Amino acid sequence: MSTAARKTPDTELSQFRVKGEIPVPVLINWLTMVAVPLLCFFAWRSSFREDPVVPPLLVGFAVLLAVNSIVYWVSGHRTLQRRGFITIITVLFTYLAVHAVEDGSAIIWLFAYPPIIFYISESRIGVIACGGGFAAVILLFSPLGDLLFSPPYSTSFRLTMIAVLGFEMVTCYILDQSRRRSKLGLLKLAAEFEYAAKHDALTGLANRREALEQLEAEYQRYLRHDRTFSVLLLDIDLFKSVNDNHGHHIGDELIVQVANTLREECRRVDTVARWGGEEYLVVLPETGPADALNSANRIREAFARKTVATEQGPIQATLSVGVASIRRAESIDRLLQRCDEALYRAKSRGRNRACGDEETVAA
Repeated sequence: MSTAARKTPDTELSQFRVKGEIPVPVLINWLTMVAVPLLCFFAWRSSFREDPVVPPLLVGFAVLLAVNSIVYWVSGHRTLQRRGFITIITVLFTYLAVHAVEDGSAIIWLFAYPPIIFYISESRIGVIACGGGFAAVILLFSPLGDLLFSPPYSTSFRLTMIAVLGFEMVTCYILDQSRRRSKLGLLKLAAEFEYAAKHDALTGLANRREALEQLEAEYQRYLRHDRTFSVLLLDIDLFKSVNDNHGHHIGDELIVQVANTLREECRRVDTVARWGGEEYLVVLPETGPADALNSANRIREAFARKTVATEQGPIQATLSVGVASIRRAESIDRLLQRCDEALYRAKSRGRNRACGDEETVAA
């Protein structure tokens, strides 16, 4: 099966990103740039309250966040950056809540936790992190929390905090699921457009544009590494008479049948394309003239054995094939011209045959 035949929109999905979406590493760096001066500011405020613990801890968190970003800039390790950021802010928010920093008002920063976690991590991680955080807040506000930490929060504040935080977490989850579904839909749509731009709608083979791109890539590889390659130009014999006698739907069946034959007979590394109308182009990497001619005859013979059902009974069609192998530093245009000339010779010699570079005819 050819490379062009194996590609589908699903397999190309990972190549796309929604335009305008902020990459997670960039978002983490932006959040770090905002968080570091804020932490330093509140550390400075706490220093006036004769609290020897809070200022150095807040500065320490600021340093850890900065180091996390620096490590990413040096290593480019996205997963390490994301996990490090999540760990640091989880510990930070826990400390702010448990120790009632800023007279207990710092616990409000917990409301920033759910949207950040859901955006920068997988949905499953967001649910686990938020679920754990919500359970920790309930524990903090419970009698056991009073016994362990003695938090200075009133009963009304505790009830309001739990209700609003839970509502925010559920809302963030719903919005995150909607965002992910919308993103997936956009990515699939983009992949389908990309696939349609490169493939023929009737046969699913590569179209002329994609074939030229693959041919250019193979040509550049030949110039760099001297790896020879060949091209086949195939044409359905007497195709107009099939359309005239049996209708265009039978002609379409023949076109699809050729495409299926090419998928069956060509290698995975070959590029198979519908060149236009009833013509097809096959690019054969690392294939010399003799092997290319053998491939052409194998394809031609396999197709000749097949039939298409019509109202008048089954019909058979044949292929004529032109074969050309790259020579020295000739251009792609010259290579295709020689291949087209070989196809013309195959037609003029009686059709249902393949002609190679040296005007060799194989019946």
